[in-house]
Amino acid sequence: MKIKAIEKYKGSTYRIELDEGEPQYLNIEIINKFNLKAGIDLPLSAWEQIKEESDLRRARERALYLLDYKDYSYVEMFKKLRKNYDEELCYKVMQKLVDMGVINDRRYAQGLARHYCEVKLFGRRRAFQEMRLKGLTKEVIDLALEEYEQGTAERLRRLIEKKHLRYMTDEKGINRAKNSLIRYGYDYGDIKEALREIQIDSEDE
Repeated sequence: MKIKAIEKYKGSTYRIELDEGEPQYLNIEIINKFNLKAGIDLPLSAWEQIKEESDLRRARERALYLLDYKDYSYVEMFKKLRKNYDEELCYKVMQKLVDMGVINDRRYAQGLARHYCEVKLFGRRRAFQEMRLKGLTKEVIDLALEEYEQGTAERLRRLIEKKHLRYMTDEKGINRAKNSLIRYGYDYGDIKEALREIQIDSEDE
């Protein structure tokens, strides 16, 4: 397969005219890496290697572009790439991203745990469920949530005071608050204790 011409297309992408088949489009990085020039005759195996390297680069750049906007777990990013690239190539890209440190499930889990526990005020069960949906393993999630175990009662009380206290004027309001707090991932025993303490505090005032 002979390269007839290499012409600038747009940006850092070049159009490669071949003596057979459709023109190909490669980044200047790939062209330089393989020292491609007009007139070179390439065996099919060499061209397949170039194409694989080009796809690898495109997939990596796509991943880095996505990571500019938000963090992803290993599983989330793999699924994103898998929509456009074959499985083997995706594994290669993911390994590069891990080696670069831009994909790090433990760091990602710590950020999620902070968001779900401190901002959303979720209980452990709800936080765990949400983090599992992100493709994180039980081991990684447990480690990230460990530091928030001691603050459960405090977060639960903050949540009650922030969202429910003003509506808890009768039994219906109290039951509605309990159901909501269960959906937030808190254990029923912890909810009862928090409500009891709030009631005691109210009586003391």
